[in-house]
Amino acid sequence: MSLNVDREGTAFSFKGGMLPMTVMELTSADPERIREQLASKLSQSPAFFQHTPVVVSVEKLNEPHLALERICAVCRAHKLLPVAVRGGPDPVKQSAWALGLGWFPPQEVRARTLESVATPVPENSRDAEEGANPIPAGVAPVGSRIFRGTVRSGQQISAPEGDLVIVGAVNAGSEVLAGGNVHVYGALRGRALAGIHGDREAGIFCHELHAELLSLAGNYKRLEDIDPQLLGKTVQVRLNDDQLTIASLV
Repeated sequence: MSLNVDREGTAFSFKGGMLPMTVMELTSADPERIREQLASKLSQSPAFFQHTPVVVSVEKLNEPHLALERICAVCRAHKLLPVAVRGGPDPVKQSAWALGLGWFPPQEVRARTLESVATPVPENSRDAEEGANPIPAGVAPVGSRIFRGTVRSGQQISAPEGDLVIVGAVNAGSEVLAGGNVHVYGALRGRALAGIHGDREAGIFCHELHAELLSLAGNYKRLEDIDPQLLGKTVQVRLNDDQLTIASLV
């Protein structure tokens, strides 16, 4: 038996990547309560639960021996695909690994880790000596992106390290996401995710709201959760006390 292998190159390579992921933040470890709520959500938005990968967050629970296997089974029965667990003590981590799931540390631990490895700007740098402003007024921060045109169904446009500006429409079935703010100078009919690394100050601004999904720092609203009076309006979306607030800008 022979294998079709490229002997002059490698079979694969590891690359760092950023993928949007729905977080299911548990406030109860009771599988039956979770089942009832998922059944209700499924009846409201069946399309949203079509094999959606989710990270199960147990950070708000204080149960080191929660029934993780049963919870994952409930998710799969409702077309959600658990891929990892976030938070929890060592027994939870071991259970996740035994179930073939990944494990992430709690969000605040990850945030502290990122802060500890951040590289400070040297005080004796050339810019500091000359008194230069590293981000002049009117210039987008490094990592921001401007996309001109229509974001079509099935397409994803991202700016992982800054703001994303779409000069055009975002069609249904497409996705725009940014580490900072998302600005859409057109109709927003697809999914928009801002603050994807946890920036709670990020916002979404659009000229015409019809979004399938809005997400800020992992908190989201679906189209059916949006006040119908705001649809078609120019709005801003901000995060207040873990709740998305949508306000008209006109």
